[in-house]
Amino acid sequence: MATTSSGGEAAHTSADREVVISRVIGAPRELVFEAFTRVGHLSRWWGPEGFTTTTRSFEFRVGGAWDFVMHGPDGTDYQEWITWREIVPPERIALLHGESRDDPNAFESVLTFEPAGEQTRIVMRTVFPTKELRDEAVEKYHAIEGGEQTLRNLAAYVTEVARERSTGRGPATAGETMTEQETGQEGTVR
Repeated sequence: MATTSSGGEAAHTSADREVVISRVIGAPRELVFEAFTRVGHLSRWWGPEGFTTTTRSFEFRVGGAWDFVMHGPDGTDYQEWITWREIVPPERIALLHGESRDDPNAFESVLTFEPAGEQTRIVMRTVFPTKELRDEAVEKYHAIEGGEQTLRNLAAYVTEVARERSTGRGPATAGETMTEQETGQEGTVR
C-alpha cells in the first residue's frame, strides 16, 4: 500500500502490515520503562495469560539479545528471540522479534512510553514483513488479544511494584530490586 506524501512522492505505509496496541498504566514512565530493561522484571509479566518464560540469555543494549522460551498454558514451547535496535530511556524502545536470530519472518516493534499525568501511556506498534504474516499472527496466534493481555500483565506488575515502593516495602530502584536470588529467569504470568 502506498500513499502520496506532501512532497508529491510516493510514501509507503505499513498500515496493512501492523498491529497497534496501547494502554494507560498507573505507574511512572521510568518504572514502566524499567520493567523492560531487567530480565528479573520481564520474567514476571511478559506474555499472554498463563504463559511463563525461561531465559537462555539476556543483554539489554542496542545490538544485544534476549533469547528465551515462552511456555504456553497447553504445554507448547515457543522459541523466542529479541534484539534491541534503539533504546532511548525512558521514552522509546525499538526491537526485532522472531524465533531466532535468522528468522525471515521476524517482526519489528516500537514501544513508546508517554507521560499521562502520574500514569504512563505505552503504545506498542508492531510491523510484520508482509500483510499475510500480520493476518496469520492476528487470526491464528491471536496477536491482538495476546498483546492486550501482555500489557495488562505489565500494568498489574508495575502497579504493584509502584505501590510497594511508595509504602517503603519495595526497593526504590531496579538495582535494589534485583538481588542474585531475585533474578530468577523463569516466571509465571497469571
